[in-house]
Order: sequence, then C-alpha cells, then structure tokens
Amino acid sequence: MTREIDFDEILARYRSDPYKYIDIVAPHTGTVSYLVEKGNEVEAPGGEWKHIPGTSLFKINRENNPKTVNAPINGIISEIRGECEGRFVEAGEKLLTIRHPLKKKDIIESILKEVLYLFPAPESAKFFFSLDIQSRFDKKGTRGVTIRPGEEVFTMSLMKRDTPVTYTGVEGIIHSIYFKPGVSIQQGEPLVGVCPVDKLGLIQKVITRVKAEWDAM
Repeated sequence: MTREIDFDEILARYRSDPYKYIDIVAPHTGTVSYLVEKGNEVEAPGGEWKHIPGTSLFKINRENNPKTVNAPINGIISEIRGECEGRFVEAGEKLLTIRHPLKKKDIIESILKEVLYLFPAPESAKFFFSLDIQSRFDKKGTRGVTIRPGEEVFTMSLMKRDTPVTYTGVEGIIHSIYFKPGVSIQQGEPLVGVCPVDKLGLIQKVITRVKAEWDAM
C-alpha cells in the first residue's frame, strides 16, 4: 500500500464490467457431455444448508462411471468449449466459464483485496490467531488490532503439529479476515488484509463511495 492508488480507475473498471468470471474445469479424466449452452442462466446450490445442487453443467464419464458437475455459483454461461463435447479430456482442463454478477458487497471486497496488504498462507493448513492476537481482539474488537513485522500473529496447524507464523508484511490494522479458524486454507490464499493507519480514512471513503454509486445504479 505504499504505492499510489488510483481509485477512480478501479471504480471505473468495476462499473464497466461488474462481474466475476469462474472457470469450471474437469474434476478428473473422462468423456464430456454438456448439459448447458452458451447464454444459459445457471443457479447456485440452494436450501438452508446448500443441500440442493446447482444447475447441472455437464457429465463426465470415466470407466462407465458418469459424474454430473453442478454450478457452484449463479450467473450466465459466457464461454463453453464446444470442441470438448464427446471428447476425452484431462483432469483440470477448462470446459466452460460462468459470468457471475457482483453484488455491492462483492465489489467492495474485491476492491479491498486490491488495496490492502494481503498476508498469504505459507502452507496449505489450518490456521488460528495467536493467543496474544485473539486476546487483543477480545479487548479492542474487530479492526482495533495493529500488527507489526516480526510478531507471531498466527498458529499453523499441520499434521497434528502447531507452528507459530511470524507476520512479515506492512505495519497496520487488521482490516479484513479471510480465513475461518480451524478450517483448511490453501497455500498462497490470503489470511488477512492489513491497512496502514494513515490509509484507513481513504479506504472508508472508497467504501462509502461504492455504496452510494451502486445504490444509484
């Protein structure tokens, strides 16, 4: 966050294309049979516990064992690789793309991820805040805790072994938390978003502006 941030450019970008594009890939090798076409609207999983599957996207058949892949999110099929129909594909091969409309909350979160300092998970593991940081949260509340390089901010739980994780980013307030304690997170995914104290006012102005502009749209 030491760089200058062009908020006008960022906001203009989201206004012109307020979508997130999710690529859907083959979960394993097999022969593909599409169940949707480009332009089709798809629904995300539903129900109180997300127990109702999303729209069926395609079937992939491996050794006479067909598996249906469902939409993980709502949106429109913006791209589909028709040449894969009836063809054997490898695991991880992209088959289609869903264009998901971003809500105001999504846009704010996306912008924050661009402007905050994101501290990544050093390994794929479960994470917790250190006892000292959790104690400070309890006393000062969310967004009331400042962290500095060299502090032990997290505990990483991997293979039944707990390891302290030292923070190496910029000094600032923990503005956003991107993990749930005790839930596995992939290596490189952000754990927290940190905001230097002198940038807090600017960040809040942007959030207020996004809320006002998207309410007016």
